[in-house]
Amino acid sequence: MPTICRPFSSKRVMMRPQRPRWTASGFRMIRVVSMWCSFGGIGAGMVAVSAELANPVPNRRGGGRSLGSKRNPLVRAARHGCRTKARWSMEAVSETTAKRRKGATAEEMATRQRDISVSEFFAKNRHLLGFDNPRKALLTAVKEAVDNSLDACEEAGILPELAVLIEDLQPDRPATAKSSRYRLTVVDNGPGIVRKQVENIFGRLLYGSKFHRLKMSRGQQGIGISAAGMYGLITTGRPMVIHTKPKAGSAAHHIELAMNTKTNRAEVTTDDEIKDFPPARLAGITPGTRALVAEGGFLSPEIFRTGTSVSIELEGRYQRGRGSVDEFLELTAIANPHARITFVPPSRDAGSDDDASVLAHAEASAATKATATTETGGVVIYPRGVQELPPETREIQPHPKGIELGILLQMLKDYEATEKGSLFSFLQERFCRVSSTTAAQMCKAAGATSRTRAGDVEAPQAEKLFLFFQEVKLAPPPTDCLAPIGVRQLLAGMLKGVRAEFYAASSRSADVYRGRPFQIEAAIAFGGDLPADEPARVIRFANRVPLLFQQSACSSFKAVLETGWKNYNLQQPRGSLPAGPLVIMLHMASVWVPFTSESKEAIADYDEIRKEMKLALMECGRKLGTYLNKRAKMRREGERRDVFERYIGEISKAIGAITGEDPKRLYDALHAQAKRKTAVADQQLDEDGKVLREEQESDDDGVLIIPAAMTDAGDDEPASCTVAPVKQPPATRPKAKPPAPRRPSNNGPTLF
Repeated sequence: MPTICRPFSSKRVMMRPQRPRWTASGFRMIRVVSMWCSFGGIGAGMVAVSAELANPVPNRRGGGRSLGSKRNPLVRAARHGCRTKARWSMEAVSETTAKRRKGATAEEMATRQRDISVSEFFAKNRHLLGFDNPRKALLTAVKEAVDNSLDACEEAGILPELAVLIEDLQPDRPATAKSSRYRLTVVDNGPGIVRKQVENIFGRLLYGSKFHRLKMSRGQQGIGISAAGMYGLITTGRPMVIHTKPKAGSAAHHIELAMNTKTNRAEVTTDDEIKDFPPARLAGITPGTRALVAEGGFLSPEIFRTGTSVSIELEGRYQRGRGSVDEFLELTAIANPHARITFVPPSRDAGSDDDASVLAHAEASAATKATATTETGGVVIYPRGVQELPPETREIQPHPKGIELGILLQMLKDYEATEKGSLFSFLQERFCRVSSTTAAQMCKAAGATSRTRAGDVEAPQAEKLFLFFQEVKLAPPPTDCLAPIGVRQLLAGMLKGVRAEFYAASSRSADVYRGRPFQIEAAIAFGGDLPADEPARVIRFANRVPLLFQQSACSSFKAVLETGWKNYNLQQPRGSLPAGPLVIMLHMASVWVPFTSESKEAIADYDEIRKEMKLALMECGRKLGTYLNKRAKMRREGERRDVFERYIGEISKAIGAITGEDPKRLYDALHAQAKRKTAVADQQLDEDGKVLREEQESDDDGVLIIPAAMTDAGDDEPASCTVAPVKQPPATRPKAKPPAPRRPSNNGPTLF
């Protein structure tokens, strides 16, 4: 029998040292046992041991076998025991696996599958709509109600008159409370809402008149105001209260409704007709409202002959500062100078976790407070800056370059179901910028004739037609569907909302992204009371609506970062905003603004959009750079004159003593010469930083320069300003010449 060397034997071997013969097979046996015990249990491991004992691996050095002998009774016993153990283990593993893998059948899963209501989805995912936290939820509710009111007034051709009231229903709450219960009420003087549409507008998500049309408007999804009511219902259990008066002289409708999130339908609890509009309860909320009512300046029945009032009770948090209701209304007044907004804040606002930061922001933003805003007894009034509505917009058809193949197939089916017309008529009626000649070419490219019915167009033909859409040269979409703010209104809004010394505005011509027209406008304000040691403030708008959140994700903010502000004599760290007393405003007007989410807080980053934004900012930057260069030159020349005047007296006396000339005559001559050499110091600048002459009437882009004395003067000291006439862009040029700017009044500077 071969001799077995024990690996840990105490005997000392005098011969040449050899590795134990069983080392290779033994170590391999240990590894196999460990692996099989972990996967198959102890029984499977014993099987591996038995196999290893019965069939050992030959020793690499000795070439013999170790431990594996059929004569060994231990091996036979281990083999028999391992087989029994293995059978038991495999049976147990099979039974456990069968129990573990037993799941639901297709029939059982089918019983649990059901339809998901859109309101039920957004009730569980309300953060997608902007109701992330109590403070933002209150702002979102105000935003949606104000947007609807402004849209309704403009569409009806009425100068908007809005009242926003926030009542604190828990004034005795602890100071450390993170939220409180508020009642938000928004009243407008719009056309009102017919009775049969109230439930659909306020009690259903994804219902509205703006989603399917290509026309500029603030709302576009049909979610906003109904989502605000749903949030109020979830947090407080209270229904929405609506008062609407569609006809002057008739009774108003008083309706209370709550949304059923399971069915996405409204459940009406109260439906009455009343003569009280606007609701008389609102007049006595605060001493300030009572004082304004006595003066006839708040919720006057003569102004609110028709309109709508919406009240929502919700959990929120009212706090001033960035991203607050106050900032939203201030910016709304800047972008909508044709609207008059009255704001009644709650009597108590929530404390801040960081009071020092709030105070610092309040001091830094004091210069951006609306100078023409008045406050009476806690009621803030944003007055109307212009007396004319924005240009009326017209609905347009989709552009061929702005659709996809699947949309084209669906449009063909819908046209066949409704009109049953030909492909030729379909192309001319359902698309813009398609002439009869172009429509005939498109039919030919699709392998059809002008008389081919739209329903007979097969998928391969539609794909050929779609490819031809991408190749053919078409005129861009019409721009009469857009209503940009305009250069004069931009200057009026910036002047009303920002206290600075230099204002510049630019309105680009319309462009197209994905076949949808859009227009970019920019404005900047520099100097004055703006903080000089902080980064520039960026104000973003989309269809005249302020965007207060997700700034870094917005295309507007990225365009500001990519603009080289150093070229215009401003400091700008790498990859950061320019530093200095600067406010930058960007506005995008489009029939469909590409927001990044349903909450409509940031504009998606399209190359065409960002390019137009950068070009608009560069136009404003060039005007600012020219102004700063001129101002620096004037300062240098003024310093030279001071040096001349300091020594002219001594020089004239010395020359008079040497030549015998009259020192007084020499002084006058030298003073006149110094004045001629430093005449730049006396120049006044107009638009674009050019020298202003009495007979000059510039027709360049709009720039407004306010003398330094104006920003230093108090509210009771009117100051003068020089306003250069501005040229309206071709898309928004009025037929009549716009009125000339007036001198600012005591209430604050204004263009009109």
